[in-house]
Amino acid sequence: MTGVLDKERIIAGPGFNRWLVPPAVLAIHLCIGMAYGFSVFWLPLSKALGVKQAINCGPDVGFFAELFTTTCDWKISTLGWMYTLFFVLLGTSAATWGGWLEHAGPRKAGVVAAVCWCGGMLLSALGIYLHQFWMMLLGSGVIGGIGLGLGYISPVSTLIKWFPDRRGMATGMAIMGFGGGAMIGSPLAADLMKYFATSSSVGVMQTFIVMGLLYFVFMLCGAFGYRIPATGWKPAGWTPPATQASNTMITQRHVHDSKVWGIPQFWLIWMVLC
Repeated sequence: MTGVLDKERIIAGPGFNRWLVPPAVLAIHLCIGMAYGFSVFWLPLSKALGVKQAINCGPDVGFFAELFTTTCDWKISTLGWMYTLFFVLLGTSAATWGGWLEHAGPRKAGVVAAVCWCGGMLLSALGIYLHQFWMMLLGSGVIGGIGLGLGYISPVSTLIKWFPDRRGMATGMAIMGFGGGAMIGSPLAADLMKYFATSSSVGVMQTFIVMGLLYFVFMLCGAFGYRIPATGWKPAGWTPPATQASNTMITQRHVHDSKVWGIPQFWLIWMVLC
C-alpha cells in the first residue's frame, strides 16, 4: 500500500491534460520566490525595538553579539545574512537532496518544501517576538533555505518531463513564477506591515505569521496538484527530432550524482556560476 505522497500515487493516467501541471508549479514558485523580496523587511526590522527610530547597538556589539542581544536593534547589514543563507542553502539542499527528489517524487518534495519554507517563517516570527536574530537565521535562513531548494528544483524537473517538446517554455514558466514571487509578495508584505503596525510594533512578526500560513496553503495545493507522466510517455504526435538523435552534443547517458565530482565539465560549470 502506498501513501498519498508517494511517487506511485501521482503517475498520471491516460488522457491526463499536462497543462494542469503548470498552475501547480506556479503555486509553489510564486511562494518561495518571496525570497527575492525579503529586503522589504529590512528597514522595519532595523527598528523592531525602537519602532519610530532604531535603537543603535554600541560599538562593542559585534555580529555574534547581535545574534542574541535584546537591548538594541539589528543593523540592516546584519539582517542581510538571511538573504545570503537563503541562496547558500538553496544550492546545497538542491545538490544534497536532488537524488532523493527523483526517488520520492515531486509531491513529497513539495510538501517537505512547504513545511520547511513556511515553518521557517513561523520560527522567524518567534525570533522577532523574542528579538533573537539567531532564530531568524535558523528559521528563514537555514530551514527556509532548505525548503527553497527543494521547492525550486521539484517544479522544474516535473515540467521538463511533461514538456519534452517545449523544454525552454517549461523551464521559463517555472523561473517566471520564482521571479514573480517577489513582485506579488513584496507589495503584500508592505500592506500587511502597514495594517499590523502600531505604536509599539512595526508589524513584521504578524506579517510573517500571516504570509507563512498563506504560503503553506498555496504550496500544499501546488504539491497535491503534481502529476508525473508514466514511463515512456510522450506528447501525442511528437517524436524526438532526427537532428537531436544524431547530435553528438546531446546524450541520454546521464551521469549519476555520486560520480559527477570527477567530471571536468562539472567543475568548469561550477566555476562559471560562482
